[in-house]
Amino acid sequence: MAIRVLKPGLATTVQDLGRPGYYHIGIPLSGGMDRHALAAANLLVGNPEGAAVLEAVFMGPELEFADDATVAVTGAELPPKLDGVPRETWSSFKVKRGQTLSFDFLKQGARAYIAVSGGIDVPVVLGSRSTYALGALGGFKGRKLEAGDELPVGNNTTSVSEGRSVARDLRGPRGTVPTELRVMPGLYWHRITDAAGDGFFADTWKVAPEADRIGYRFKGGKPLEFVPRVPPFGAGSDPSNITDACYPYGSIQVPGGTEPIVLHRDAVSGGGYFMVGTVISADMDLIGQLQPNTQVRFVKVDMDKALAARATRATLTNKLRDALAASP
Repeated sequence: MAIRVLKPGLATTVQDLGRPGYYHIGIPLSGGMDRHALAAANLLVGNPEGAAVLEAVFMGPELEFADDATVAVTGAELPPKLDGVPRETWSSFKVKRGQTLSFDFLKQGARAYIAVSGGIDVPVVLGSRSTYALGALGGFKGRKLEAGDELPVGNNTTSVSEGRSVARDLRGPRGTVPTELRVMPGLYWHRITDAAGDGFFADTWKVAPEADRIGYRFKGGKPLEFVPRVPPFGAGSDPSNITDACYPYGSIQVPGGTEPIVLHRDAVSGGGYFMVGTVISADMDLIGQLQPNTQVRFVKVDMDKALAARATRATLTNKLRDALAASP
């Protein structure tokens, strides 16, 4: 079975839940930026939740199916159309051989996940089918899709009915206005003044146009004021420079102290910019659905609150599994 790409969309790639275990040698996690939506799409069509799907950004692809399949589209509200007929998001539907799946204009969010029964069957690279385009690794030939590509699809071993859906309360949180992103202050918090730290959390920021799988840049807040220092050996003269260090997933670097950048799924694993803190894991999916110019507030939390949020997130995932397991 195969799917022919008639139109690739803006930046459509193959993604699964990522390739952990190689960050220490400079290979990032990759995988879906909204992991909950990716897993939900797979479960809707009877796949394991970590099967490979298509991640479409802002604009959907146009796909022609060579065989019958079950499809689901989750994440951003990017309405699917089957031979021009609208279908529901967050719900499974059947596609017949020769039919074409396309998409209407984006209504909400940024990234949609297109799951096909059997999964996108590209080669596994370092334990994952995810695309890391910067390193031309994994996915379909290590890159985003292009017109004329033929995507292989795995065998569908689980039959599920059409019309299975995910209840709204199981679709994961969507941002308020402004969207709140919870942050634990980092090891380099001492590099900024108390007033700068207070201002970082008090200011309202906006998502900048430079927002992608590597990182999300934010603008509009006041520049950070740094504590005076003598630059250590190996660090640059800019006060935001440090001696090269590891970057955690979700860490917030602030080059020059002006515009924070939250490092995401395809980010480099280390460098020479200080990190003001780290967005907690429970809020990283939310970042992947933010459009440019969305208002954001960073909210200070401690470890107890971060772990509680992670537990809440795990409970949501378990409820999603249970709900779809009970649905034929």
